[in-house]
Amino acid sequence: MAAKRTYGDGCAIAQALDLVGDRWALLVVRELLLGPKRHTDLRRALPHASPNVLSQRLTELEGAGVIRRRKLPPPADPAPIRSADSVMLALRARFDPRAAHGLRAVYQLRLGEDRFRIQVADDQLELARGDAHQADATIDTDNDTIAAVLWGGRSLADAQRSGSMTTEGDKATVERFAQLFPMSR
Repeated sequence: MAAKRTYGDGCAIAQALDLVGDRWALLVVRELLLGPKRHTDLRRALPHASPNVLSQRLTELEGAGVIRRRKLPPPADPAPIRSADSVMLALRARFDPRAAHGLRAVYQLRLGEDRFRIQVADDQLELARGDAHQADATIDTDNDTIAAVLWGGRSLADAQRSGSMTTEGDKATVERFAQLFPMSR
């Protein structure tokens, strides 16, 4: 086995790159930012990473203390190809505080088996994995549909008419959600 490459620099950025700078390592971390996943889920989310490279990166990241392994309950259904976590991170990155001005709402976003609580208040966004109790609006859809509505030009009404998205709660609050995440600022 080859020796692990290092920048050999005391700078915090160089040390961080020593841990997550190998190919695929940072994308593995991205996929685990919002919570644990199975190896099969990571394979679906990173289809171009070979199984051996993915296993190697997981082992290296665990050895460095960046991630930790734990046992998850058995899966209920196959996961979609685009990861829900990548959709949620895109929401965080594309959130426009100006579009949220004056909005105070709690959303429940259901992406297949994944559940997320999204709170918008004081022109800020908070995302967390899990159910949102007493949500002002609930959106139940899949990863591809939410991406198409938010960034692909598909209308909210079309997604609802087709049955690929269902909503509950205040209609205006749901419509406002679709405006909070423009493609670019």
